[in-house]
Amino acid sequence: MRRCGSRDYDSQHALRALKLIRTHALRDPARQLCRMAAREEAQPEVPTEPLDIACGLEEVPVGVWPPGARPEPFQYTPEHVAGPGADADPAQITFPGCTCRNGPCVPGTCSCLRHQQNYDKDSCLGDLVSAARCAQPVFECGALCPCPERCGNRVVQRGLRLRLQVFRTEKKGWGLRTLEPIPRGRFVCEYAGEVVGFSEAQRRIRRQTVHDSNYIIAVREHVSNGQVMETFVDPARVGNVGRFLNHACEPNLLMVPVRVDSMVPRLALFAARDVRPGEELSYDYSGRFLNLVDGDDKERRDDGALRKPCHCGSRSCAAFLPYDGSLY
Repeated sequence: MRRCGSRDYDSQHALRALKLIRTHALRDPARQLCRMAAREEAQPEVPTEPLDIACGLEEVPVGVWPPGARPEPFQYTPEHVAGPGADADPAQITFPGCTCRNGPCVPGTCSCLRHQQNYDKDSCLGDLVSAARCAQPVFECGALCPCPERCGNRVVQRGLRLRLQVFRTEKKGWGLRTLEPIPRGRFVCEYAGEVVGFSEAQRRIRRQTVHDSNYIIAVREHVSNGQVMETFVDPARVGNVGRFLNHACEPNLLMVPVRVDSMVPRLALFAARDVRPGEELSYDYSGRFLNLVDGDDKERRDDGALRKPCHCGSRSCAAFLPYDGSLY
């Protein structure tokens, strides 16, 4: 009996010793590092920094939601670039600039301010009502102007300053929303991309299928002598954050052509009203004109193909996205 008891004691002692050896082994820093390294190798690689759609080319990064999601690839550019058939290079400086060296730029003395002050003291667009209907041309002081960088007539050229986020919508694909409040009249972003000629814009649109997203915008400015200035911009392959803006029949953004250094207009988007944080940003693809649809043609466009439905959800929704038949 004593021997049996002794064997039981020896077994218990050996078990305790084994546990003690294992405990010391787990506390060994070298072994711990090896185990941690093995776990890290087994785990998938996780990005240490959030995705910036702007690739560091804007003053502030543009995030993406949900984490890990990535929109279709494209080349980011903060400003217009010359594309096939463009009449002028948007990067070329063609304006001579003002002569305001000793005083502020004000209407009457500054050649860039031919009609009225473009922006108020808070850098917000001055007259949103006229801009939505028949706006006076907006010229900002440019590279050849001797006025300082803090000049009140330099707003759009300063680029993106708001925290925006590209996000996945329920029915509209990718969209763009703000992460901070935006006051009425504040500059939000540009709609930048390749500036192309009319024939090239037609060619690209005709190659699209009903499943393709159309990014091409045609901006027509009516000059006082009856002439019409046309600008075609396509950010599908080369563009900026503005390419993610969706259409809305009651938008919270207003597009205004703004010229800096060149006659090629920058398509600047300003807040049409106060915008809340988290609210999706949108503008009217038709250029603020009514998008009326005849009762007999609610599901047809000029060439007989189905029009794309509008999912803006506003009370005055026209049910279909605006359509410009001149490019087809």
